[in-house]
Amino acid sequence: MNTLIKITEDGRKVEVVGQAIFLDGRKEVTELVDISEHPNIAAILKAAPNATHMAGRIPLTAEQAAIAKAALDEAKDAYDFSPAGISERMRLAFYKVMQKLD
Repeated sequence: MNTLIKITEDGRKVEVVGQAIFLDGRKEVTELVDISEHPNIAAILKAAPNATHMAGRIPLTAEQAAIAKAALDEAKDAYDFSPAGISERMRLAFYKVMQKLD
């Protein structure tokens, strides 16, 4: 399921596809960063004064970030309870146990 977050000033789509945020059909990131935790906060606020979060190199407003977060969370929940997600958690748990035995 694709969720449109915004269209950039130059016409590119920013959307959530599965567990990632895509810019113009190319994967950008898998999680949002609050700008208060970003090392370039001054430059971000100068370029995008309404930004509250960053999705890679894409500034998002609070409303856009909320939409993106909800879509990412929904996709993560769907994956976590799918056969593939359950299998992956079991694989990682087995790997951790095996690491402790070495």
